[in-house]
Amino acid sequence: MSTHFFGEGNIGSAPEYREFANRNDEPRRLLRLNVYFDNPIPVKDGYEDRGGFWAPVEIWHRDVERWSSLYQKGMRVLVEGRCIKDEWEDADENTRVTFKIEARRVGILPYRIDTVMLGSKPTSTDSDEHQP
Repeated sequence: MSTHFFGEGNIGSAPEYREFANRNDEPRRLLRLNVYFDNPIPVKDGYEDRGGFWAPVEIWHRDVERWSSLYQKGMRVLVEGRCIKDEWEDADENTRVTFKIEARRVGILPYRIDTVMLGSKPTSTDSDEHQP
């Protein structure tokens, strides 16, 4: 089961990068973010969170290794993707259900960011220069 998801939240822990073997092809790469999607309601003295939830956000892309240093704990992000129900068994063979987000896009929102530095995209000649 899956459904379209669009939400805004904060990254709650350091991103987790993993690679998975893919036979003789390039490995599959995953970046997992743990995000708290809040529900801020305006109140007299600011905002109050009502009904937020934590969800793992998975980004599958060949460039996620480079992105793993971009996303940081505490960052505000906008996530678009699909919500997937994931059923599994724990060590005691009890059926468990988890909902996760498979992201198509994860945008960084400009809250709590001190500086932004943009670099140029590496070219094939740049990587050749650093080879022994």
